[in-house]
Amino acid sequence: MTKLTIKTGTEEDFFRRGRVLARAADRGEQLPDERIISFEDPADVMKLITAARLAVFRVVKEIPGSITEISARLHRDRSAVKRDVDELERAGLVTVTEKILPGHGRMKEVRATANRFSLQAEVS
Repeated sequence: MTKLTIKTGTEEDFFRRGRVLARAADRGEQLPDERIISFEDPADVMKLITAARLAVFRVVKEIPGSITEISARLHRDRSAVKRDVDELERAGLVTVTEKILPGHGRMKEVRATANRFSLQAEVS
C-alpha cells in the first residue's frame, strides 16, 4: 500500500468519497492506491493512536514478527502488546497472518499495512 490516511470526517464525507470512487470504477479508471480510515470524533483517533501503539507500529514496520518478538523488542508485557496489535489490526494498520515454520509449527506474524501513515484531524 502506498498511502494510508487516518482522519476525521463526517458520515457525508465517507459516502461522498465512496460515490467518487464508484464513478471512477464504473468508468474503468484506475483507483488510487490509498486507504482512508475516518473517525467522526477526533477523540476516537487519539484513542487509537496512543504512544504505545505508535511504538508497536514502528517496530512492526521496521521488522515484522510475532507478538512475542515485538514485545521483547519493546520491553513490554506480551499481553499488553497483544491488545495493542488487536486494536491496530481492527483499524487496518497491521495485519496478522499465520505463518508455517518448517519443523517448528506455526506462528502469527504481524506486518504493517503501510510504510507510513498521515494523521489529519479537524476539530470544530
